[in-house]
Amino acid sequence: MQKVPALKIKPVDFENSEILEHLVALENGRDVLEALTLMIERAGLGIGDRLPPEIEIAKKLNVGRSKVREALIAWQNMGIVTRNKKAGTRLAAEVSSNDLHMPLTLKLEAESLLRTHAVRRPLEIEVVRVACRNVTAQQGRIILARAAELMASYEAGEDWRRADHRFHIAIYEASGNPLFEQLIRQIQEGFNAIYEAPFGRAHLGQATIPLHLPLAKAIVAGEVKIAIAYMEQIMDMVETEVREVMKEQS
Repeated sequence: MQKVPALKIKPVDFENSEILEHLVALENGRDVLEALTLMIERAGLGIGDRLPPEIEIAKKLNVGRSKVREALIAWQNMGIVTRNKKAGTRLAAEVSSNDLHMPLTLKLEAESLLRTHAVRRPLEIEVVRVACRNVTAQQGRIILARAAELMASYEAGEDWRRADHRFHIAIYEASGNPLFEQLIRQIQEGFNAIYEAPFGRAHLGQATIPLHLPLAKAIVAGEVKIAIAYMEQIMDMVETEVREVMKEQS
């Protein structure tokens, strides 16, 4: 039997004062990730390389181990690292600025958002398809009411995010399959655990709001193709907006 060569672990120099010189009090998970991102880039780590243990990272950053764990779990949920007891925490995505001129932390945020969006897209489309077939009269009235609430918040210039959440919950419930809500919520929480407002823009995707009312009407009417077309357009618009932000910052 051919002997498998031992995996080489790249040494990480986190003692370098240049790496640590700018690190100040880290107030939240986002701060921890920004500091960790800089450390990884300057240490020259690449895909497959292992990060130091949580306790070592916490010591270097002068924060509690729980904050480091929360940050790394968020990265795991976004596909940036993989974590297990035997192999430790390893990079699964490139943490490097490459040729982009945009800030590295913003680049990671954008790439993470696009990854979560790519996973969420087929789920959102499928839940619409199923909801069109399973929606009851009562659920239809709730979906239309939630759509009206969303449009009222949007037209009044208010924060429409909670109304948008309630609208989508009504669609998930109409599908009759609670797994849709659970899976999509897990995807969102993975990103929102650190990035409460993507790019600091609380209303990312606002241009899609006017499409939600015709989407609601199509679902209630059981018009599968039309409803799916609206959901696909909504998802396309959000992705386009994310990519435009990346271009603006590069």
